[in-house]
Amino acid sequence: MSAPEPESFEVSTVLPAEPEQVYRAWLDSAGHTAFTGGQAEVEARVGGRFTAWDGYIEGRTLEMQPPGALASGRLRILQSWRTTEFPEGSPDSRLEVLLEKARGGTRITLKHSDIPAGQGAEYAQGWADHYFTPMMRYFSGKKGA
Repeated sequence: MSAPEPESFEVSTVLPAEPEQVYRAWLDSAGHTAFTGGQAEVEARVGGRFTAWDGYIEGRTLEMQPPGALASGRLRILQSWRTTEFPEGSPDSRLEVLLEKARGGTRITLKHSDIPAGQGAEYAQGWADHYFTPMMRYFSGKKGA
C-alpha cells in the first residue's frame, strides 16, 4: 500500500498596503509578530531560518525576489514550512508567497504544497484565520503611514 499523496492549495486576499510593505513585514521579526499577534523570529536572507506563532511554525527562506528584482513588479518569497503537527519524519512543505499590486492594495497569494495528507484543509483555514484576518487589521491601521 502506498503512502497518501501530499496535499496542496492556494489562498488569496487583498490587503490595504503596498506590496513592499507586506514583503518587508513578512521577512521582519517585529513586523511578522505584529501582524499575526504570535511571536516570530525571521532571518531575512536566503537560507535564513524563521519561526512563527511562538515556534508552532518553522522553516527556512529558500528564495527571495525583493522589490525591483522582477520587471513584472511581483514580489516573491519561497520558504520551507512545517508545524509541530507534521508527522515525525515527514518532509517540510513549501510555501510560495506572491505579492502583486491590486486595486485596494496588494493581492497576496499563498501557494502551499507538499502538506502531509489530511492536513491541507486545516492549514488553508489557518491562513485565513491566523494570517489574513490579523494582517487586514494590521495594515488597515498602517494606511497612509
